[in-house]
Amino acid sequence: MADVEAALEAAGLKNPHVLEYVRFYADLTGAERVEVVSAEDDARLIQEALDAGELEPAGEGRYYSRSYHKDTARSEERTIVATNDPKDKGVYNNWRPASEMKPLLHDRMRGAFEGKTMYVIPYLMSPPGNELAPWATGVQVTDTRTVVLHMIRMSRVGPEFLEDLDDPSQFVRAVHVTGDLEHLGQGTPEDQRYFVTVADERTILHFGSSYGGNALLGKIAHGLRQGAYDGWASKKFLAEQYMLIGIHDKETGTDYHICGGFPSASGKTNLAMMLAPDALGERYHVSFYGDDIAWLWVDESTGRLMGMNPEYGVFGVAKDTNEGTNPTALASIAEGTQAIFTNIAYNPQTREVWWEGRTKQPPANTAGWLDWTGSPIADRERGEAELPWAHPNSRFTTTLDNVPNIATDYNAASGVPIDAIIFGGRTRDREPLIRAIHDLAEGVYDGLTLGAEATFAAEGKEGVLRYDPMSNRPFMAYGEGDYAQHYLDIVGAATDQPIFAHVNWFQRDPDDGHFLWPGYRDNLRPLLWLLQLRNGEVKGRQTAVGIIPTEEELNLEGVDISAEDLKTILSINKPRWQQEMAHREEHLALFDNMPEAIWEAHRRVAEALEQESD
Repeated sequence: MADVEAALEAAGLKNPHVLEYVRFYADLTGAERVEVVSAEDDARLIQEALDAGELEPAGEGRYYSRSYHKDTARSEERTIVATNDPKDKGVYNNWRPASEMKPLLHDRMRGAFEGKTMYVIPYLMSPPGNELAPWATGVQVTDTRTVVLHMIRMSRVGPEFLEDLDDPSQFVRAVHVTGDLEHLGQGTPEDQRYFVTVADERTILHFGSSYGGNALLGKIAHGLRQGAYDGWASKKFLAEQYMLIGIHDKETGTDYHICGGFPSASGKTNLAMMLAPDALGERYHVSFYGDDIAWLWVDESTGRLMGMNPEYGVFGVAKDTNEGTNPTALASIAEGTQAIFTNIAYNPQTREVWWEGRTKQPPANTAGWLDWTGSPIADRERGEAELPWAHPNSRFTTTLDNVPNIATDYNAASGVPIDAIIFGGRTRDREPLIRAIHDLAEGVYDGLTLGAEATFAAEGKEGVLRYDPMSNRPFMAYGEGDYAQHYLDIVGAATDQPIFAHVNWFQRDPDDGHFLWPGYRDNLRPLLWLLQLRNGEVKGRQTAVGIIPTEEELNLEGVDISAEDLKTILSINKPRWQQEMAHREEHLALFDNMPEAIWEAHRRVAEALEQESD
């Protein structure tokens, strides 16, 4: 049996509450050894993983891993928020009582580490010294070395983060047990997997995966689900699935910061890693803070809404990442960055990697290439030629320091002031390029009714939005009505409030299907207009659903867009919006305790739309 006390003492981890926690789960799982890790252990662990065949070299200073073929993505249907109060149940949080889930998970974990090493990962999901650090501190235990390596890239790892707590017991207890992946019944009625956040006990219990958000517990389970619950329980902050960028105006010396939520496949990572278009590059510089999570709070001394990215790295989707869509991402995973690729195509002879969208065509010479399952591409039968080389959810993991345009103050304890909060879902019509909202309740209402068009028949009717409130639908930790009120309370406490906006880069021509807006780097242009609107430098055109730029106000230098397309993306389709308002009302009616301010915002927009000229 592992000597837990000796392992923690050797690592300088003296917190008695950590000792108690690790000892309990070492005994429960039957771990043979306990090893406390820090970021300084990365090179040694990489070499151990290479020697064990858990990683393969993918060029100089880069690595490749492959997950079990049934373990390739987050499993929302097996993800649960458990508490001791049924009032915490919401529509989307898949609530279950803690009294049911804890024994169930402990039964599955019992004896699962026999003969194995339990890795103890003390971590911090915030810049050091940040005022939210007490809620950002955690200890994950795991039986999987590659999980440790990903956590070192995605969070700040070291025992020192557990030694400076005002309350030594205030850390998240995160337990990850991989389980016997080949015999868990993934996707069947006998599925043994459970991914549970016991939110009111600040304990995370995940069983049955070694992949992504199922296994990197500091990221989604803590950074979003537990963080959201903690922010609400403390009445102090919001934990949101938001990207965060900075925009520096070189002419005036002014810095702006924008955060926002985007449902899946709506361009969040590409926007977060955006560079200024060539025509505007001499004046504006865009800085990257984060592409996935932001924690927001009010600085009582300044009255500003502040934000920070709790993560220390990027866990990005590889598919369609290339020089045109996201050159910043490619630079962040170049050789020498210590990046880890998962489930892409790999050539062990040349140590090259490839994924769909990396280049227009896959490598012409298939010799030596293995697909994401490890099967040789060259041996495929004729009917298999169209199968993807890389899994659609293949990933790369890299640290923030590798991102070329990382903000110089990304690790500042103070965070950064938030000037604007934006939402954006992929829609082919209805939503204009950008519409701005000054009113707080209407901004929150717009976020609660955020959605993107269904991409598969099973998700809904064509053209009907799949609603994703604040892009946080999979990560809700308590009831949506309480969530809305908490959002109103936190942002409403700011004396200098951000402006809200809804953006859409994806309008298409109904006849030939071409995108009306070029997107990518040109997406900076409507954001600059939004900041000008907040500063009172432009006025825009008022519509029922927000303020839209006039053609003269939008900086279009160097943009190739027809007058007809521009007119379309800067206009409102009244019939489609009236149809949308009916769906929104049905959506809001699903939730208990929705604040009256949100319903009033809905009525104001609906009434204004009735009066809108066609």
